[in-house]
Amino acid sequence: MTVFNRFAPIIRDYIYENGWHELRPVQTRSAEVIFDSEDNLLICSSTASGKTEAVFFPIISSLLTGTPHMSSGGFSVLYIAPLKSLINDQYRRISDLLSLSEIPVTHWHGDVGTSHKKKALKDPRGILQITPESLESMLINRHSDIVSIFGALEFVIIDEMHSMMNADRGLQVLCQISRIESILGRDIRRIGLSATIGDTAVGTKWLSGGSSRETVVLTDEGIKKRWRVATEHFFVHDRSFSRRKAEENAGEKSINTPSNVSIEASGEEIVKEGEKPKSDAGYEFIYKCIRNKSCIVFSNSREETEFATATLRQIAKRQGDPERVLIHHGNLSAALREDAEDKLKQEDDKYTVCATVTLELGIDIGQLERIVQIESPSTVAGFLQRLGRSGRRDAPPEVITVIREEEPLPNAPIGQLIPWSLLRSIAIIKLYTEERFIEPPRHKLIPLSLAFQQILSLLMSDGEMKPSTLAHRILSMPPFENIPRDVLKSLMSFMVEKDFMEKTENGGLIVGLEGEKITSSFKFYAAFKDSEDFTVRSGSEEIGTISSCPPIGERFALAGRAWEIEETDLARRLIYVKPIDGKLEVSWPGDHGEIHTRILEKMRQVLTDSSPLPYLKPNAAARLEEARMLARNAGLGENLIVRLGGDSYCFFPWLGTRAFRTMLRVLGKYAHDLGISAMEHTPYYITFKMRGANEKSFLEKLRRLIRRDGGIDAHSLVGKSESPAFDKYDPYLPSDLLRIAFASDRLDPDEVLTRIFE
Repeated sequence: MTVFNRFAPIIRDYIYENGWHELRPVQTRSAEVIFDSEDNLLICSSTASGKTEAVFFPIISSLLTGTPHMSSGGFSVLYIAPLKSLINDQYRRISDLLSLSEIPVTHWHGDVGTSHKKKALKDPRGILQITPESLESMLINRHSDIVSIFGALEFVIIDEMHSMMNADRGLQVLCQISRIESILGRDIRRIGLSATIGDTAVGTKWLSGGSSRETVVLTDEGIKKRWRVATEHFFVHDRSFSRRKAEENAGEKSINTPSNVSIEASGEEIVKEGEKPKSDAGYEFIYKCIRNKSCIVFSNSREETEFATATLRQIAKRQGDPERVLIHHGNLSAALREDAEDKLKQEDDKYTVCATVTLELGIDIGQLERIVQIESPSTVAGFLQRLGRSGRRDAPPEVITVIREEEPLPNAPIGQLIPWSLLRSIAIIKLYTEERFIEPPRHKLIPLSLAFQQILSLLMSDGEMKPSTLAHRILSMPPFENIPRDVLKSLMSFMVEKDFMEKTENGGLIVGLEGEKITSSFKFYAAFKDSEDFTVRSGSEEIGTISSCPPIGERFALAGRAWEIEETDLARRLIYVKPIDGKLEVSWPGDHGEIHTRILEKMRQVLTDSSPLPYLKPNAAARLEEARMLARNAGLGENLIVRLGGDSYCFFPWLGTRAFRTMLRVLGKYAHDLGISAMEHTPYYITFKMRGANEKSFLEKLRRLIRRDGGIDAHSLVGKSESPAFDKYDPYLPSDLLRIAFASDRLDPDEVLTRIFE
């Protein structure tokens, strides 16, 4: 019997109604695993490859024919996703599919009404779609109802799994699954969905943590892929390059690679040869890229997204075009974000949305014609996610990367003369097309912030526990299996000492007074940092949030527009504004993510290579050639250290974020022995003063010092006075434990050793 014939009639009707002529290979293979085994399943296939249908078609078919635990009552499928918008989108899709069946679908997050949730709890059946935070709340506040809520649970689906694997939020999900399984007394089948997991073995280990089931991995390797890509470069202040003819970078040029990806240079000549640039050549180019097309313009920060939106709207207004540029990021109101999503789906009108990572994940946004990326993303995974938002319905994905660089002075140090973002963009493309490389997930070995939260969460849900029972429950959860027992004991003792926990007369543990202050807020349910933002309103419309409250009369930008503050309500954290003309800046604090060492190594290769890249537009090709000439003259292909003149040196370690952070601490530790001072750094290079040495003797002396100490001990690189707090609950933790976690999870001595001794 074919897979199609094993689907329930409503699934077969859905396939017919949507005009599908065949199932994709991943859909067929996924159905076979779900129908014919009891294994966990990890699906790693590209965006828009049909992963959602691959799991829900056979699962829904199984539900309609009955499952072993259906008689228990409760939800049969638990779908966990990282974004409310993704849950809303999937809710609409699955609801349409199941409209003629008796299987209900419930979506559950902070924006869903109470009446909808109460109705679902009266008769919990079918599919529950939920965020990790809402699931945490359910485990705490409805602990006595968990059996009735999840008694029939057969499948746990984790969507966009890659986005959670590197974060406490994903580890929190594993804790939640472990707690549900402990209450039910059985192992639940797990299904992970992702387009960008670089190491499926690591993904398998993460998904199956604490599970006794085997895990089957399905990928789309071997399927021929075709991309259309282009990269162009502009100085923020205009500068004349001697351009090559546009035809050199236009047309159908393809690169066949070992990874079955072919790259075509974007054939459209967007800026004509000899055309006079306007006020900002980079944004004029971007506007020509998006004009009369359905596009997303991705930026790496909310600041750049706001600036891009305002600038593109100004250009449209100047040219007399209708305003079709929208904005989407995490500080905007849900109404504005949903409006942008809905307009992207329209086929008659062409809209462009300027966005951050909030549109990177798998919301169905229709057929986009093009992605524009401002500056290079930090990761290969991020690039692939963004690229995959375009090119649906069998059209090839298309991305145009635009690099805008402050023009360095001719006499600037060599580090400032290198176009780092351009190199990173090229390196990311080459890593995937030539090697199929995607950054592997990096697991935290000692996630103390999450342990702090889960200790309080367990006490809130289960009530009083003996210390040994609580410790056993924590260490039995997969995210905490590497925490040394003495570290956990120290954490629990500290929590009692500071009244986060309280000992009872019976020797048990309950939540203490300080713990109650933390757990009494709904913000406790989240494992990630939250900010005390101020809500911005214009009349009755909610615009979004900003992180601080400027004085009345102050002006700022939000949602791609300029506003002036008319009134503030500090007690309710409200800011009332009126719109004004103009373009202003807004600033949010934030971390733009880690860069993998493989990207830095590939950047070095791109810089010291001489081969042309057909997807580079004229300015980008000229800027790269200029940088390559500089690198050849400086000997960057052979040397890590370059003398800047006098006692000044520049060190290029070509290391990713964690290893670079480690290298800085190694140099700081041995600064006196090495004779270096005045050390400064960017994410790519380190400058310092050094007397009585040269490039060669510096590395030789550093090697001798490391050998003398028997290698690099990460813990010795963390000062005794440091209190390195990064994660949400770190400020509540003792400094000595934070130093242990920092050395374990945020430093990488092995990569430093490899570079120094290569």
